[in-house]
Amino acid sequence: MLRLLALCLGLTALAACDVQTTLPGSDTPATPVGNIANKVRAEQAVRRFIAVVDSVEPVAEQECRNRTSGLNCDFKIVVDDRPGQPPNAFQTRESSGRPIVAFNLALIAMAENEDELAFVMGHEASHHIRDHLGRQQEAATAGAILMGGLASIGGGNAEAVRSAQELGAMVGARSYSKDYELEADQLGTIIAARAGYDPLKGAQFFNRIPDPGNRFLGTHPPNRDRMEIVRRTAAGM
Repeated sequence: MLRLLALCLGLTALAACDVQTTLPGSDTPATPVGNIANKVRAEQAVRRFIAVVDSVEPVAEQECRNRTSGLNCDFKIVVDDRPGQPPNAFQTRESSGRPIVAFNLALIAMAENEDELAFVMGHEASHHIRDHLGRQQEAATAGAILMGGLASIGGGNAEAVRSAQELGAMVGARSYSKDYELEADQLGTIIAARAGYDPLKGAQFFNRIPDPGNRFLGTHPPNRDRMEIVRRTAAGM
């Protein structure tokens, strides 16, 4: 069951400071108009996010149970309420194997609608359902063993072998990262749609973030490739 933790209900992290005004004919400071507007927008963003959690949660967990065997499908959602963080969302796991989907307030505020939040949430949940963390760790281990072995055969000392292992682990971990992102986009599209949202509208989020292009050992595929797989998946449904 998805649970919302650490959500900043005070909303001050989402509301920018503004110049204080004074009531006419009085020295008593009034609530700044800009602060009121920011607080209203922040409250709307929080309500929107909670609504998306309530809708996407049962779909994500059901997809997890349908597509996996023995995997912990008890998602936990956490919100990072530290101020000044760039927009971000990611998936990780507790030591018990319980999946965590984390959002920060900057991303919640950045989303223009519920469809975008639902798509991002479905995408992050999909990383767990597809076991991308486990597969990434396996690839990193294999890369470290291979490169470390080659360095050892080549007569490298302990420091050279260790450096080769670190490089091999990095290359291994990144070898399939673009494929993992596209897999998460594909299943995230299905989760968002089955939760009642428009994944095509949700994927417009990509149009407002930097395009990583197609860099060697990059971690994310070009935005156009991500939009294309969302379109194809949505059409196939």
